[in-house]
Amino acid sequence: MAVSAPPPGLLAHTRLLAGPEVGPEAAEALGRAAGRPVERDGSADGGPYVYVGAALPDALRGDGLVWFHSVNAGTDALLGAGPWPADALLTRTVGRMGERIAQYVLAWVLAECQSVPEFAAQHARGAWRRIPSELAAGQTAVVHGTGRIGSAVAGLLRACGIRTVGVVRTPREAPPGFDAVAVADEPVSARWVIAALPLTDATAGYFGADRFASMGGATFVNVGRGATVDLAALEAALHAGSVGRAVLDVLPEEPAAPGDPCWRLPRTVITSHSAGITADEDVVTDFTACLAELSAGRLPALAVDTERGY
Repeated sequence: MAVSAPPPGLLAHTRLLAGPEVGPEAAEALGRAAGRPVERDGSADGGPYVYVGAALPDALRGDGLVWFHSVNAGTDALLGAGPWPADALLTRTVGRMGERIAQYVLAWVLAECQSVPEFAAQHARGAWRRIPSELAAGQTAVVHGTGRIGSAVAGLLRACGIRTVGVVRTPREAPPGFDAVAVADEPVSARWVIAALPLTDATAGYFGADRFASMGGATFVNVGRGATVDLAALEAALHAGSVGRAVLDVLPEEPAAPGDPCWRLPRTVITSHSAGITADEDVVTDFTACLAELSAGRLPALAVDTERGY
């Protein structure tokens, strides 16, 4: 890890600051967990502090920051805003996001198997025609990203009888939720390809022309980060048929304007970064868990390696 846990003695004497993303009830709960009041307009001049929010104000990018707890699971925007303060711990909120995103993916998988898009279009035309369905069980889903979210997605798909293959950088045993693993670019025939990757220097543009060309008509679902996808390459693959359909919950630039070309991608549905919206209770639960681990002198499981970006 690029950052170690701060000494429990130092943590006990920090102020607790919260950003505008933290609602009043959540702030009150955070204060109870930490045993100190939450400051809304704190400055860096009042001694060491812990900050809970989505972004670190420029005025607080100083030596006083001991620990930042992000209300989001992804921290790429936070780390990309400027140099991270030396020795400041960064943790993130995951909460029940994996469960929510897994259900989102499963909903689209089952909708496709039951021809929901086709039936909806047929209904709009007032047409009556039987459309055969297919069973999800026995088919294969490849998941890029085997962390908490990817594992949750794989576990739910696996419970429906879908064979799940996780893509890893180096060969190893299959993580929880997966039947097998494959190294990047190893050919795997799949019905669905799920993207659950964080955004780092290594994953920017990860899904490009070559990777899409090898998908063999699979449906592509992105619940990770938009900038991991080259949209021009995806469009070409959709026209060529190497990608059968696409479901994109995230885009490289958000929000997409009404005239954005992404809305005209063939056989594609775009949702508004809504698959895993973080609830206040998730923030409080994960902050409290991190605080308990830090108070015991342990690095929290939700700590972020600020050099790697996840």
